[in-house]
Amino acid sequence: MKSRLTTWLWRVASFAVAAGWVLAWQAIANARLVSPVFLPGPDRAWASLVRGLSSGELLAKLTGTITHMVLGWLLASFLGIVLGALIGSSRAMRTYVAPTLELLRPLPVSAIIPVAIALFGLTEGMALAVIAFGSLWPMLLATIHGFAAVEPRLYEVARVLHLSRLAVIFKIALPSASPDILAGMRLSLTVALILAVVCEMLAGLDGLGHWVLLAARSFRSADLFAGVILLGAVGYVTALAMALAERRLLAWRLRGH
Repeated sequence: MKSRLTTWLWRVASFAVAAGWVLAWQAIANARLVSPVFLPGPDRAWASLVRGLSSGELLAKLTGTITHMVLGWLLASFLGIVLGALIGSSRAMRTYVAPTLELLRPLPVSAIIPVAIALFGLTEGMALAVIAFGSLWPMLLATIHGFAAVEPRLYEVARVLHLSRLAVIFKIALPSASPDILAGMRLSLTVALILAVVCEMLAGLDGLGHWVLLAARSFRSADLFAGVILLGAVGYVTALAMALAERRLLAWRLRGH
């Protein structure tokens, strides 16, 4: 009961801090310390947000960004978990593949974007490739670590029971590595959102990134801040959804303890 009360108090405090920042923003805008051309008040940004959602224009941009983010993230999730399981469950694979991973992992995604544009053009496929590449690494490395950290005695039990390799992966290694995998997926989702916005700006794809870029070029500061607020909301909601999913999927570990 006490811990729950403490959690609620921290939550209320965090919202109070956020409300304080909004009030400070409104005060600065009202005092015109910064030109309204560049800094609208939260009231104007909110009005623009409501207007854009009501007309359906901003909702279409939101749908485009979420689509780009989720598709790239799902592709990265599939590749990261499959490759991570293969590499992490085999010491030989870790030995031979590690140098290649260490070569590719430090590459900034910004260096990959021109290559993706040369291969796919300014298309949805380019965005998907860039998002998948950038968000692959947190998930891949977390999965490798999770599979490599499985208790060796569990593998010994699997050999005694003559379990197949697939059975070992799905019944022993995957449940044991699930906390690392889910943590990697949560990080990758944030990276996917960032790269979706960047690709929309570069390729002119239908999404919030393109909306924000056009608003900035046209000095429509209220529309710009409306798009930024919506992006922040997307990031917050997706992080919250992943945290809830992680808590539910790992409930069996908490019960075990």
